[in-house]
Amino acid sequence: MQAKETLFADLVQGRAQQFQVPLYQRTYSWTEKQLRQLWSDILEQAELLESGEKASTHFLGSVVLAPSPQNEATFPRWLVVDGQQRLTTLSLALAAIRDHIADAVPDEAERIDEEYLINKRKNGSDHFRLLPTQADRTQFAAYVRGPLSEQAADGAVAAAYRFFRRKLVEAADPAAPQDVFRIEQAITSRLTLVAVTAERGDNVHRIFESLNNTGLKLSQADLLRNYLFMRLPTRGEHVYETYWLPLQVSLSNDELEQLMWLQLVLNGDDRVRRQDLYAAQQQRFERGEASEAEIEAYITELYRRGALFRRLLRPQEEPNAAVRAHLHRLDTWQAQVTYPALMLLLDRRERGDLNSADTARAMSYVESFLVRRMMCRVPTNNLNRIFQAVPGQLPFDMPVADGLHQLLSAENRFWPDDDELREKVRTAPFYKFGRGHQRKMVLQRLEESYEHPEPVDFAAAQLTVEHVMPQSPGDEWLRILSEDVVDGESAEDLHSRLQHTLGNLTLTAVNSELSNHPFKRKQDLLQSSHLEMNRRIAATKRWGADEIRARADDLADRAIALWPAPLRGVGRAERSRDWNLAHQVLAALPHGTWTSYGDLAAFIGSGAQAVGSHLANTPGVANAYRVLTSEGKVSDGFRWTPHDVGGDVRARLTADGVRFTANGGADPAQRLSADELAVLVGGAEDDQADGEADTAQGTPENQGEETHADQFYAQLVAENSDERRFFRRLAAHDSPETVEAVRALFAHWEELGGSIRWVGNDTMSSAFLMLGELIAPSRLISPLSFMPGGGWAASAHVGLQHLTGGEAFTDRALRADFLRRLNELEGVDLQDRQPGPDPSFQLSVLEKDRNRELLLEALTWFRERWESRDTD
Repeated sequence: MQAKETLFADLVQGRAQQFQVPLYQRTYSWTEKQLRQLWSDILEQAELLESGEKASTHFLGSVVLAPSPQNEATFPRWLVVDGQQRLTTLSLALAAIRDHIADAVPDEAERIDEEYLINKRKNGSDHFRLLPTQADRTQFAAYVRGPLSEQAADGAVAAAYRFFRRKLVEAADPAAPQDVFRIEQAITSRLTLVAVTAERGDNVHRIFESLNNTGLKLSQADLLRNYLFMRLPTRGEHVYETYWLPLQVSLSNDELEQLMWLQLVLNGDDRVRRQDLYAAQQQRFERGEASEAEIEAYITELYRRGALFRRLLRPQEEPNAAVRAHLHRLDTWQAQVTYPALMLLLDRRERGDLNSADTARAMSYVESFLVRRMMCRVPTNNLNRIFQAVPGQLPFDMPVADGLHQLLSAENRFWPDDDELREKVRTAPFYKFGRGHQRKMVLQRLEESYEHPEPVDFAAAQLTVEHVMPQSPGDEWLRILSEDVVDGESAEDLHSRLQHTLGNLTLTAVNSELSNHPFKRKQDLLQSSHLEMNRRIAATKRWGADEIRARADDLADRAIALWPAPLRGVGRAERSRDWNLAHQVLAALPHGTWTSYGDLAAFIGSGAQAVGSHLANTPGVANAYRVLTSEGKVSDGFRWTPHDVGGDVRARLTADGVRFTANGGADPAQRLSADELAVLVGGAEDDQADGEADTAQGTPENQGEETHADQFYAQLVAENSDERRFFRRLAAHDSPETVEAVRALFAHWEELGGSIRWVGNDTMSSAFLMLGELIAPSRLISPLSFMPGGGWAASAHVGLQHLTGGEAFTDRALRADFLRRLNELEGVDLQDRQPGPDPSFQLSVLEKDRNRELLLEALTWFRERWESRDTD
């Protein structure tokens, strides 16, 4: 290879020649961000030319070229191995300059055309000096031929051309008509490139691979595309046009990469990680010395399976109604982890191995497997391994649907049976399981099981999960519960055990109106609901423990009918799993915290006495001595097991940072409730669930690795304590209506996919509405923060300075639009005064129903704008 520094003009001027972007290259992808930076560099060089200063040129980057197989002695053709983005952009800039001056100085426009853009005496594709990859070729050629009358064309090529036309109009100076030529000169003779030219016989594929196989420039799909089309010297054009280009148009690059990974899994490679896709597929081809026909067959099969994969991404494309319903629910569940199994089913159906009815039946097993495990709180951290193994482990000696049923029923798969499901529906805190959209889907399916003659349109309805017996019960609710207590249990403990169970939950569009009102008031609102489950609740005379358990039994019957059970013969592991979960959460207790028997019982769905008996008779349970009575005292029945270190319990607690009050009880402020215990293990499970969409994670090679959630256990507990502190302070200075309005708003925000970030100490508290992932702080954004009063009115604040650093709200017009939407609330008048404090409004305005609706609409708009930031 030879390398030398050159200018754009020296590279492309001279005799007729052509620079060809190979099939394997990604399409043109520069965005306005890169274009703005390039334009700034061009203008800087143009200004230096105007001033006459002798200054160094601007280095733009490298271009790697190799002789094309179509090369001719009289017409050199070069493959652009690297640098196509730069060459395409500069060519479009020169085309924009040519069109900008075409009417005023047509001769100069013709000169630019012939020197940089076209081969005047060549026809067809040879007419163009730069020939982009097929996906961009038609549009690029149209702009090189001349200005298009249709300026609203889509695509990155059209956007880049329009960018330069717009910037040329801005830069034009009527008093100095040569300005545009200085810009041309800056592009052609002031931007330097390092041209690396390969010789014939050099391995261009290896050159490209060494330049781009760093994980920074190209994705696994890009690298594999490069490899495939380098191996198709004679059939590349046909295969690209017939199979690859339609795939590339119908799937994003990330989706295409996922399809390639699924193809490997379906072909039997059940241990490959997605980030190793390129190396794994390359190894498979080279192990068998794949011919050009075999490479073409692989791409043809990828194209066929691409149509099936799109049905997972867009269930509405599935023609069969029963299969479509299952795909839609699994998509709502965000069950990307099941894609290997779902692709296998669709693939076998297309091959004729099973019909649509059996496909739907098999998918019902997949759905049930996920739903039952979530309802029984089986950890999610092995789901990737389970479903990735399905294609390779599916029995061959039985029908596909039956084989999948048997495979998922294996004892080590932990698919809860009917008895376990029924028990968990009755006793377990369902509201703390899974994710918000998953809980909502379970309730939606249960509502559909009533087969109401006028079913609710769930897609249009703004429904949220509602506690019938509220999370913050008033005296009337506690009085009802006191009628149901047994064995000396308090009404508060009974409330803690039952409040989050499925029997006490429903769906409603009037969550804020229901609030924590007495049951009589809720009956009136639920009676007018279009949901059958709400009408049945309203028909009940009272709502206490017996009614909650009775409804739980009814819902359990419906759940068992909706979601098929595993095959018989699977041993029940319910108890050991429950106690294992209790052991996990006790081991995770942060320094300076304790919990009660009732809290731990409510967390696992058991009873306080059973918890006490288990801890007293099970050796080696970490932190068992930090489980105290509800008054914060050591239970009379507590004793050390023979395997424990022993010693004075209070001294051990003090050493662990637990403080004691004057009455001898542990400090109530350090007590972790059932909800706060759920955060300890729920954080880890949610983190794993977030990773389920990335099928590169959770494979056997990295099982057991510490996740980032482990590092945040103590922080999560502190946040939950801050939540309690926040609402305590809010209630101390604001009305109950304001408190409930804020609770409802936070619940709506979480339903929208957001999270709440709690911050506080002994003197202040605040809550931030957040979008984004904890593992990517640079992607976090907060539309509003809330501060309870300390003798002053509680308020919500718009952090405009924070928003300026987060896409898409770097756009000042969007920030202004957000303020305008907030100002629609009665009593709110926000102004952007910079410098100055963040605009704010009092939380008491949320007591008005219409204000809450408007605020939720504004937050929904904010989320939609944020989600579209990468596509705008």
